[in-house]
Amino acid sequence: MLSGFQRFLLRGNVVDLAVGVVMGAAFGGVVTAFTKSFLDPLIRLVGGGKVAGTWELRPPSVVDGLNIPPLVIDYGSFLTAVIGFLLTAAVIYFVVVLPMNTLADRFRRQEKTPVAEVSNEEKLLAEIRDALRQRPL
Repeated sequence: MLSGFQRFLLRGNVVDLAVGVVMGAAFGGVVTAFTKSFLDPLIRLVGGGKVAGTWELRPPSVVDGLNIPPLVIDYGSFLTAVIGFLLTAAVIYFVVVLPMNTLADRFRRQEKTPVAEVSNEEKLLAEIRDALRQRPL
């Protein structure tokens, strides 16, 4: 029972998945730091606000005796998240997927093409030839 579990853990897929999750988490931290350090200030600069890109909707100050505060839509955070996602996807594609596809193509090219299997007609003709050779003259 434990040997089966050990084989399961040591299979390539499980180990690759574990490495991928750890690397993805580490890379996610790098992207988060990059977006907070560089992209947020740029979006603030373009948006001209203290908060990274907000849009404020002000309803009428008094509606039926209720004082409704303004609605603040924080599009800067959404924009930062989208840019972070695109950066993450691009780096994963160019650093992981593209090299792996290139290696897989090289290994496929190095594999020998299988020899074409003999057709049924050729097998029958070979049997007839062998039978004719064994026949006494």
